[in-house]
Amino acid sequence: MAKRSPRISITRAYAAAKAAAAGEYRVLVDRLWPRGVSKDSLHLDEWRKEIAPTAELRRWFGHREDRWDEFRIRYAAELAEKKDDLKELRSLPAKHHLVLLYGARDEEHNNAVVLRDVLLRRRIRKST
Repeated sequence: MAKRSPRISITRAYAAAKAAAAGEYRVLVDRLWPRGVSKDSLHLDEWRKEIAPTAELRRWFGHREDRWDEFRIRYAAELAEKKDDLKELRSLPAKHHLVLLYGARDEEHNNAVVLRDVLLRRRIRKST
């Protein structure tokens, strides 16, 4: 029997202001609450501040695309220190569709992208 891929997706918090679909488990993965978004509108199951990049790393990155490769490596290293948190999140897709919510404007260069790749055990390395 083929192993089923975990169901993990990422969605910008500002686009998630609708009721969660059946089977979704929504986790906000930012250290800061998304500005202007009410808690009720996100329909969150959890807010995992502790798994977000450190304040120092977040400030250094500053959502500068030229720092993306290095941010991915540094954040993956931070996540490697949070094995218990990763284990808990990895166990969710077996029961639910895990939706990682984030607040950044850039949909391709944000911490949720890195976290999803780490959860799916994709290799984090510099792009060429």
